[in-house]
Amino acid sequence: MKLNSQITIRTALFASLVLGTCSLAGAQEPASPSNAPQADNTKINQRDRNTNEPTADQQKSNRSDRDITQQVRKAIIEDKSLSTYAHNVKVITQNGMVTLKGPVRSDEEKKTIEAKAAEVAGADKVTDEMDVKAKQ
Repeated sequence: MKLNSQITIRTALFASLVLGTCSLAGAQEPASPSNAPQADNTKINQRDRNTNEPTADQQKSNRSDRDITQQVRKAIIEDKSLSTYAHNVKVITQNGMVTLKGPVRSDEEKKTIEAKAAEVAGADKVTDEMDVKAKQ
């Protein structure tokens, strides 16, 4: 009787292990079909490796630059007419100069974001490096 109990427990443990492994293997498969177009941001990555190009990790930690970035970001996020792309634009401030990077859905969004940044930092202190990526 004791031997049957041990076999039952071992069988249950083994079955759980096998099912758990199968679940993990299925979860690691890509969510999109293999024929879906893959994003290619090689050019953007190369641009951001250039030491002359400002990137988010170069954001200055002085209070005035942080405040400018925070105010621009807040103005962008509060505008619910903007797309998710526009809400995710990178705002990088270095010595009072604001650089805007990333994709937006239209020229109108691009102008709106640039105007919000200019309102905070000043029109002559904003560099627009945003790209228009229309819906596909």
